[in-house]
Amino acid sequence: MSTLAIELRLAKAQDVKVTDDELIVALDDGRTIVVPLVWYPRLLHGTAEERKKWRLIGGGQGIHWPELDEDISVAHLLAGIPSGESQKSLQKWLASRKKSGST
Repeated sequence: MSTLAIELRLAKAQDVKVTDDELIVALDDGRTIVVPLVWYPRLLHGTAEERKKWRLIGGGQGIHWPELDEDISVAHLLAGIPSGESQKSLQKWLASRKKSGST
């Protein structure tokens, strides 16, 4: 009896673009993922300048926006999983932005 060995390799992010409506992530396997920005409220409420300041984390397994304190994994994007942040946490973050003048 033979067995089939399958090697799973998760795609990694290579490039990121955030528009007013979408998060667009180019993957190293040639695919591009486009999701609605409303899935990620911190990005939605961020300024264009803040959205441009991202970096890859985990060798491309995720994306981090330091000024927005937002991390998104490629695995969650591929699975169609939006932000799991609670409304209470989001409201607290929005209030802190108003106090600091980041909005």
